[in-house]
Amino acid sequence: MSNYNAVLARNTENAPKGIGPYSQTVAFSHYNHLSAQLPIDPKSGKLVAGGAKEQAEQCLKNIKAIVDSIDHVMSDVVRITVFVKNIKDIDAVDEVYKTFFPGYVPTRTNVAVAALPMDALVQIEALVSHGEGTIPNAPQAGDLIKLTNNTANAPTCPLSTQAVAFSHYNHLSAQLPIDPKSGRVVAGGVKEQAGQCLKNIKAILESMDVPFDDIVKINIFLKNLSDIEAVNEVYTTFFPDSAIARAAAYVPARTTVAASALPMDALVQIEAVVSHGDGTPPQAAEDRHGLIIEANNTENAPKSSLSTQTVAFSHYNHLSAQLPLNPKTGEMAAGGVKEQAGQCLKNIKAIVESLDHVMDDVVKVNIFLKNIADINAVDEVYTTFFPSGVPARRTVGVSALPKDALVQIDAVVSNAEGTPPKA
Repeated sequence: MSNYNAVLARNTENAPKGIGPYSQTVAFSHYNHLSAQLPIDPKSGKLVAGGAKEQAEQCLKNIKAIVDSIDHVMSDVVRITVFVKNIKDIDAVDEVYKTFFPGYVPTRTNVAVAALPMDALVQIEALVSHGEGTIPNAPQAGDLIKLTNNTANAPTCPLSTQAVAFSHYNHLSAQLPIDPKSGRVVAGGVKEQAGQCLKNIKAILESMDVPFDDIVKINIFLKNLSDIEAVNEVYTTFFPDSAIARAAAYVPARTTVAASALPMDALVQIEAVVSHGDGTPPQAAEDRHGLIIEANNTENAPKSSLSTQTVAFSHYNHLSAQLPLNPKTGEMAAGGVKEQAGQCLKNIKAIVESLDHVMDDVVKVNIFLKNIADINAVDEVYTTFFPSGVPARRTVGVSALPKDALVQIDAVVSNAEGTPPKA
């Protein structure tokens, strides 16, 4: 399979080139990963005038320009993530959002964060299908079908689909702690809320006949980062879920993010990326059946009992968020944000190299900063790891990071050889 794919970075003059060294979109195999779009007018390079509504519209116009430039359409968008400075602005964003997705709606995550680049009110990110693959006419190419799924056993929303599958992945909308029968946030504290989020994810997967242990990546958004221990108590009752997973001590890759606010004033929201072993048709049977999940840890990067450093499935490796921890000592890297960013990226590089990959195989990078003003300092280090600036990227400012770090970075990496079928 290794000859069927290539990392393909693209840019268009019709969307902002952005702040920092990154590509507007990076395709690999059957997905295009777009950099998070700010409300920048591509002609002036400045934020558009107006409030959240005008800014959301510009973000979506930029996404559409990128999607159009690669001969795709907005209904090819599989997942949308909306970052806002003020959670109350989601209603204004929704007004505009409906005009870009009048029929089909992708999976979606809404989260308020402490800060966005350029002091923007809104930033929107998209993941887009890539039906032809990155080398057209290769055996894995074809007019694949996007499969949508909703079940009454989990909360439904007119502006998002619970799960959208394309090729070998299911992408789930972030689940709030909503009881699907009442439509309300469950009673209790963060433990009860975390349990409900995970129950909702499980209900969605069961409705598709997908095992819970097919989850390859989990993203946890917390109103109070200090609640992580309580969430972990619940989390360990859901993972591992099966006897096979328990025997292998399998847990997904994971990222934990502090949100300044969540919809419905929730304390926690959880998002999942799930393998889809049979693929979406019309992939040939030999290209889609029986793929295995490959979990990997290396001594050269920090380990955690609650997450795997990287989980591969089909043509992607999903990495857990890396803190600036020295893997030998377990201590925070000495120095400021530059030294911390360097340690995060060293950890990512160690994981990537442990898989016999290289940093040029990274397609997407997510940077979480305690202070958004630190982005220029981070970029100084970043460019030494990515001198060509190829990966797509997202940068957000958060109110807190685990271990009081100044920066946290996660990544999605191509996996050219794919994961093998079951023996």
